[in-house]
Amino acid sequence: MHTLITGINGFVGGHLAEHLLALGGASVWGVTRTPTLILPTLRDAVQVVQADLCDPAQVAAAIAAATPDVIIHLAGQTFVPESFRDPATTLHTNSLALLHLVLALLEQQRACRVLVVGSNEEYGLVTPADIPIDEATPLRPASPYGVSKITQSMLALQYHRSHNLDIVVVRPFNHIGPRQDERFVTSAFAKQIVQIEKGLQPPLLQVGNLDVQRDFTDVRDMVRAYALAIQHGAAGQIYNLGSGQPVAIRTLLDMLAAASTATFEIQPDPTRMRPVNVPVVACDARRFATLTGWQPRIPLEQTLHDILADWRTRVPDTATA
Repeated sequence: MHTLITGINGFVGGHLAEHLLALGGASVWGVTRTPTLILPTLRDAVQVVQADLCDPAQVAAAIAAATPDVIIHLAGQTFVPESFRDPATTLHTNSLALLHLVLALLEQQRACRVLVVGSNEEYGLVTPADIPIDEATPLRPASPYGVSKITQSMLALQYHRSHNLDIVVVRPFNHIGPRQDERFVTSAFAKQIVQIEKGLQPPLLQVGNLDVQRDFTDVRDMVRAYALAIQHGAAGQIYNLGSGQPVAIRTLLDMLAAASTATFEIQPDPTRMRPVNVPVVACDARRFATLTGWQPRIPLEQTLHDILADWRTRVPDTATA
């Protein structure tokens, strides 16, 4: 069996490839825009197909080369603030990549299970009555990113209905862990804390809104869920994935600070504030848990410890010119 991961060079893609390789039983392929994989540990274990998913001819060639039995679609523009700065590219990238994938499968008459990874941002402006958020919660996107992921999900479900494609959609809530991009809140805090530990940054930590509450799951638990969704998910269905436990960003920062020797003051940074912020987000993942038995296993304290440890290896001990 061939499993093809789009976005394999991304934060989640690398963890997913590691998990699938550990499970065994399938060859793992990855689609990237570059000819090499970022993680050296994957380079001898994963077959790489170079393609721009916004180019339909390149997508068709990638599908023909990989002959996938399973596609896990992670690729896209994933940073919500960037979607406000460049909504056109976000909509273009996140909508067309999936469309080109399904059209290539139809043209090549390729029987393939597809897992489309959406986002809790599709729910957008939830109300207190919506918490915890289940799959029946109305979609009220609060960002161009949320709109783009709704478009992606609706395209996936439409091609399931109109062409009977074997497509499952998951909507993960916030997932964090080692190797995450520093633009995302937990990783941004951890990097700054490590730089303060090493004397590379003044003891001022730049922050956005610390009062909002979000639902955090370790990325290593999330990729376990993706593998289970491939095995057990029903075609044409949507499954929320998350811990069900909202945590204030301020609490997250306090936990990181407690795991560090650094002392610092907090400095609000207007550039880290979103135009629209939902006060509380919490996932209702009971539908998926009932189907698969999945529950997050890694405590938040362990995740944060691992994120700090990761940044201590990524941040040099001395400033570079």
